[in-house]
Amino acid sequence: MNLSSKNLFWSLVNLVLIVAFVFGLKGLVFREFTKIERTIAVSGEGKITAIPDIARISFSMTTEGKNPETIQAENTKKMNAAIAFLKEQGIAEKDIKTSNYNLYPKYDYTRPPVIFYPDGNRQEIIGYTLTQSVAVKVRDLEKVGKIFSGITAQGINQIDSLSFDIDDPERVMNEARDEAFQKARDKAKAMSRSNGVRLGRVVTFTESQSGWPIPYYRLEAAALPKDAGGGAPPEIEPGSQEVTVNVSVTYEIR
Repeated sequence: MNLSSKNLFWSLVNLVLIVAFVFGLKGLVFREFTKIERTIAVSGEGKITAIPDIARISFSMTTEGKNPETIQAENTKKMNAAIAFLKEQGIAEKDIKTSNYNLYPKYDYTRPPVIFYPDGNRQEIIGYTLTQSVAVKVRDLEKVGKIFSGITAQGINQIDSLSFDIDDPERVMNEARDEAFQKARDKAKAMSRSNGVRLGRVVTFTESQSGWPIPYYRLEAAALPKDAGGGAPPEIEPGSQEVTVNVSVTYEIR
């Protein structure tokens, strides 16, 4: 066999190998794409009744007068007394927070200006108003009513809000989630037994949540009479709500 014949021979061999490789690869890809996935998709629901374990209270002390120093002293005295009462009820310092402190003047807009300003709007100052607000986290819900009664007895003249919450909301979600996934797995096992197959690994899963946050009873900016004292504690009910987690899980079957 001469040189040209040898070259032609090896060229034909290479061509045959390339064609075989290409068609073999195409067949492998075709089989992979046309292979029927053996899976089972199931869903599960976890439902937990969440009962609030903390209360959040916001209250304010508002004082009016002509002398800023005088009203600051009066306001501070009553607010300090209220905070001392909270600590007597076992409220920790970390759960008591001053959320607002606002001192602003009061003007008499019915009189002409006594001092001229470029905008022509500045009127005579006839007094001052001081408002100090405090936010409190109450961990013993049985004390909520007593706290309302007690702080008003110390002179607090405005209850801004009351809300109930879960101190560790993720714990409740985890309980509902665990229940949802367990129900999904139990359903998948039952379906696989009924169809004579075995359950394999998890392929995909998703989750959705509802029923959060915990609803609360809210007392909207209720200004109390200036002579309000510590009457009988009000009945406060935190209520409850179901927290739901829904999951969808896809398993392999064999």
